[in-house]
Amino acid sequence: MAQTQTSKPNAVAVYCASTLGKQLAYRNAAVSLGAGIAKTGRSLVYGGGMKGIMGVIPSAVLQGGGNVTGIVPYAISIAGGEGSGASPQVQGAMSENAERVETIVVDSMNERKTEMAKRVHGFFGLPGGFGTLDEILEVITWTQIGFHSKPIVLINVHGYFEPLRQLIRNGIAEGFIPADNENFVIFVDGPQDRLGHETFDWGRAGLAALEGWDSGSSKPLFDWVEKTKEV
Repeated sequence: MAQTQTSKPNAVAVYCASTLGKQLAYRNAAVSLGAGIAKTGRSLVYGGGMKGIMGVIPSAVLQGGGNVTGIVPYAISIAGGEGSGASPQVQGAMSENAERVETIVVDSMNERKTEMAKRVHGFFGLPGGFGTLDEILEVITWTQIGFHSKPIVLINVHGYFEPLRQLIRNGIAEGFIPADNENFVIFVDGPQDRLGHETFDWGRAGLAALEGWDSGSSKPLFDWVEKTKEV
């Protein structure tokens, strides 16, 4: 698992939902982030779906001239994938730019997460459900135990990730998380007035947070690189 440290210098992963959610700001934030990824010359690594926010992200990257890699578990692939129900706009963007789309089929959900992490130098989380939260928490855990050292940026549209921020702080207060390790996760909050969240440039703010990340005094629990050399 220490090989998750391997990455392409310009690739980022985005974890997000296969639905659009109830607020237009969620979709708009995905468009903004996807456009920002492409504008800054980065490529996208994501879960390979075409529905909901998971479809909006690659569509925006492709429309901005960027490249996309989707990592799809075999069971989902043979079941028809996560593309049924995708909007015509997403379907059009994917088919018209097929030469810039790479799809990699893996054996399991766990392998999907590992392959995504290996290919990127940082992670973004957009609002989503159980799967999104699972992916975000796993890469945070990998940072804490030293599998990798990569920035994790949560796009906190409408304060969606505020309960997670409070959970982390409660874990610190109760002695379960080292205080310095709060730096493992960056929350991008946007305007104080949430009416501005629909039009806020989440892509620019998120990418600035990614570039400015500094783990500071945070220390992983294990040094996997040194331990691997000893084996």
